[in-house]
Amino acid sequence: MDFSLTPEQRAIREAAREFALQEVSPHVEELDEAQKFPREILAKAAELGFLGVIFPEELGGAGLGYVEYVLVVTELSKVDPSVGISVAAHNSLCTNHIYKFGNAGQKKRWVPRLASGEWIGAWALTEPGSGSDAAALRTQARKVDGGWILDGSKAFCTHGSVGDVYVVMAITDPAGRKGKNASAFVLERGTKGLRAGKKENKLGIRASDTAEVILENCFVPDENLLGQPGEGFRQALGVLDGGRISIAALGLGTAMGAYETALAYSKQREQFGQPIARFQAIGFALAEMATRIAAAEALTLAAAIEMDTAGKVTLKAAEAKLMTGEAAVFCSERGVQIHGGYGFVKDYRAEKYYRDAKICTIGEGTSEIQRLVIARQLLSA
Repeated sequence: MDFSLTPEQRAIREAAREFALQEVSPHVEELDEAQKFPREILAKAAELGFLGVIFPEELGGAGLGYVEYVLVVTELSKVDPSVGISVAAHNSLCTNHIYKFGNAGQKKRWVPRLASGEWIGAWALTEPGSGSDAAALRTQARKVDGGWILDGSKAFCTHGSVGDVYVVMAITDPAGRKGKNASAFVLERGTKGLRAGKKENKLGIRASDTAEVILENCFVPDENLLGQPGEGFRQALGVLDGGRISIAALGLGTAMGAYETALAYSKQREQFGQPIARFQAIGFALAEMATRIAAAEALTLAAAIEMDTAGKVTLKAAEAKLMTGEAAVFCSERGVQIHGGYGFVKDYRAEKYYRDAKICTIGEGTSEIQRLVIARQLLSA
């Protein structure tokens, strides 16, 4: 669907689609089996501006909005959600946190090299004991002359073992009020005391790097603090609004990819003398998939438009993320079923969409958390 896209937006979508088919598709199975981070693919994506979609040209970005960003992440995720989530996390989490809350010097220092793809960004909030309860951090930042000493660990960090720049949330006031006692710091690869921990062996999106981040007596200078002490968790919530639109685009692309492969297979697979698409059970499954995708697409683009025009999208972002995540899981499961036995083997991509889809109901706030956010927004209106 075009949803009244401008000619430029349609061209961007087509460029992302062509890139995904030509540069990503030939390597999907290889990268998935090897769990290999697609650095070469991301470098080529950066040449098209995909690693700096939402940042201004004067900072090395493409100078585009969230609608264009959604189109890019969706098209990449249709072919390989691993690539889609890496582009999403790089843009909307690490780089966006610096862009939204950094001062002029910090933006100039880090955003251009991230937007150009020279550096890969990571965002470290989640810890082994703080998932949905994101404010329950244990990583500590102790004030010393000229900076801070960080100690702790982060879990499930996208680009945790391959990142060049990390935005890390840590407690700066242990006696302070929960949610107002954390701060955000920027750390560069090579900082003494900063290292990657365990690289996770995941169910899906296996080519996207996910790892622990360990901080041991790690000195960070004052100029690497984003905003004021105590603002980190509030900043993180603001970043997550855009991040949820990113994951909505990831889920939308995953659902579309699962649907399109199932539709194509059902048209060419014959049983009882006719294509299985002609059987009512298969037709109804395809109809339900298409309908959920249409609803998810409309809601995701509505959230992107609201981000571009109003900037306050907590409700719409949560609704879009909830809808698309559930749609991705539904469509990928139906896709496997339509493929039958072939959906259970790696010769067909149906099983990969099935594995990849589940993260869309977990990452950047579970479906349960999205329902909580939505309910609170409705009740406070």
